[in-house]
Amino acid sequence: MNGTNGTTKANGADSAEKLLAELPATNTLPLWAQMTKWNPPKPNPKCSPHKWEYEHIKPYLVRAGELITEKQAERRVLMLVNPTSEAPYTTDTIYAGLQLVMPNETAPAHRHTAFAMRFIIEGQGGFTAVHGRRIKMQRGDVLLTPTWNWHDHGKDGSGPMIWLDGLDLPLFRHFPVHFVEHFKEPRYPAEDIDTSESPIVFPWGKMKPVLDGVEGEWAEKRYLKGDGRELSKTLGGSATRVNAGASTTPIRETASSVYHVIEGSGYTQIDDEKISWKKGDTFCVPSWQKYQHFADKAETAYLFCIDDKPMLHALGFYRTEGMDVEALVST
Repeated sequence: MNGTNGTTKANGADSAEKLLAELPATNTLPLWAQMTKWNPPKPNPKCSPHKWEYEHIKPYLVRAGELITEKQAERRVLMLVNPTSEAPYTTDTIYAGLQLVMPNETAPAHRHTAFAMRFIIEGQGGFTAVHGRRIKMQRGDVLLTPTWNWHDHGKDGSGPMIWLDGLDLPLFRHFPVHFVEHFKEPRYPAEDIDTSESPIVFPWGKMKPVLDGVEGEWAEKRYLKGDGRELSKTLGGSATRVNAGASTTPIRETASSVYHVIEGSGYTQIDDEKISWKKGDTFCVPSWQKYQHFADKAETAYLFCIDDKPMLHALGFYRTEGMDVEALVST
């Protein structure tokens, strides 16, 4: 053989091990050595199924309300952190947290790139003001904070106001474009509006009758805008009814979800793990783990869900077990 490279091989001085040892200095790495890692045989979420018990977490949230002022906190939230990951991951794509506002407080006005949706868990006299429109909070309602809209939260009357936040914050670990701007005053100028006429409010009083009107042992309805579009380009929401003693159809999908128990009790089978739940609890379902909801025999169960389906559909990444993979090419 002619040439240095040929001579080296002929003399047996080179080796695959020597090549791998020298590559880091060139800021390159061999894909063939990590092919399975980057091209796994099935979706491989980092987050695991987990449940956050409301009755266990609420006392800590109330203590925070007594010890941490709204000015110190800006947003008094206990993040729901997945045990196999870190903040802000509740699932690999969804951040969730429990937020509290105390009487006569205002969570200072700001706006941010992230999209937020909120499920009101308990309290009276709470409100959110989004871009100059002040909306009353009612238990079971879903409220939206579209991206880059000025917003603040407040509370009149006695007792705390508590809700579940859902944001697309994990996405900004990959897209470093998220930031927050603070308004010059604690509150953004706003006027009261009729909640029933707001396009960013989805009352439980309207969703529940729709669910109850669907025949069968269970029903699921998505929260959609007036024109039928999803709530955002990244996150969406739905509500599920499961009759007493009944169950949903099992599903395995690429979407991940955060569920909150509105009413009732039961359990969700997530692959080999059984997660029992009751009113107020929140739990997550990672991507590609087969799951099925079961309601106890005592009463009908209602669940609220935050998921990443809008984003996955937009990118062509959504699929369920058994879906024809080649069909994705045409989407």
